[in-house]
Amino acid sequence: MHNVASTDQIRAYFPALQRREAGYPVAYFDGPGGTQVPHPVVDAATDYLYHHNANTHWNYPTSSETDASLEHARRVFAGFLHSAPEEIVFGANMTTLTFHLARALGRRLSAGDEIIVTELDHHANIAPWQALEAERGVRVRWARMIPETGQLDREHLEGLVNARTKVVAVGAAANALGTVNDVRAVADWAHAVGALVFVDGVHYAPHALPDMQAFDCDFFACSPYKFYGPHLGVLFGRRELLDSLEFAELEPASHVAPERAETGTLNHEGIVGAAAGVEWLGSLAEGSALRTRLATTYRVLEQRGGELFAAMWEGLTAVPGVRLYGPPPNAPRTPTLALTVDGTPSSRVTRQLAERGVFTSHGDFYALTVVERLGLLPEGLVRAGCACYTTAEEVDRLIGGIRALADGGA
Repeated sequence: MHNVASTDQIRAYFPALQRREAGYPVAYFDGPGGTQVPHPVVDAATDYLYHHNANTHWNYPTSSETDASLEHARRVFAGFLHSAPEEIVFGANMTTLTFHLARALGRRLSAGDEIIVTELDHHANIAPWQALEAERGVRVRWARMIPETGQLDREHLEGLVNARTKVVAVGAAANALGTVNDVRAVADWAHAVGALVFVDGVHYAPHALPDMQAFDCDFFACSPYKFYGPHLGVLFGRRELLDSLEFAELEPASHVAPERAETGTLNHEGIVGAAAGVEWLGSLAEGSALRTRLATTYRVLEQRGGELFAAMWEGLTAVPGVRLYGPPPNAPRTPTLALTVDGTPSSRVTRQLAERGVFTSHGDFYALTVVERLGLLPEGLVRAGCACYTTAEEVDRLIGGIRALADGGA
């Protein structure tokens, strides 16, 4: 692993890691809700705002520079997703982009058409499709989650796909439990009946390098603020679909993909920063082409994260009163742990861990159906995720803090 920056070298990029809470250096396990940001990302956004800030498509220098910056960002994300720049759409966030896309797809649907969603998904990949039930009379069908394993019931999902299926919406990875799904298998089932595939890649993209060619999906959405960038949404869509769908847009706006799928003036500084975040990830490895370097970075970070997660799982399994949810370390998953402590609400667990400088998150994480199927409403889960800056010492502190809580200490 000598050709990828060490964890200590990576940590030096993050000013947030200098923060202390109650005398402790902060350990950020809240990455599944949004990671910390390295200084090259902030520098890129600041440089844009200070020196190139303008609106687009006008014949003067800063406007032309803005156009060039946005086109560069599309090329960067095309490399990140293994797609074409013309297939990269920017927006406020994944949820907004998914509602926007669902409305466009809904104009092609009729009463009786079916859309498949899963119980394992964030509701940003459920609610936009449910809206079409009222608007278009389509039927939304639910693929089951297996509560005991936190995995999709693959046979049930495959059995739901039929000639009436028009869209299958699935998560590449589950944000609450860390489960990784076989997107290519889902795409094969859907395409066999002529259905389209929408993939929520928000929790997947921070932990595994997305590949639109390997997934063979029609749409894929992700959120750069989950992988060291600013708050933003990015959507991949097949060029022929972006060209043909009836997106809601203003008459004077561009009717050419991908801009025809974008509304209003975009968050230029966010887009510039998000591209810088992807390039920063690539800079951690040696090599020439961006995607080659990204593949190396992700391969090493995935190994490091897997080792940290295994230690977390093993350490907490030994603590009486702690219950872990989702697949074990040897199953397809991200290094994201979901747990409860018997007799202690999740909000209290998170608050008391924060008093030790350990930041976790709690609740349902908008994966409401997951928490409901686990019987954990209203308090939900405690979630702790490993990021590129997580250390073994921080994992030990997390385990020690939860052990103290389970033992009745503060």
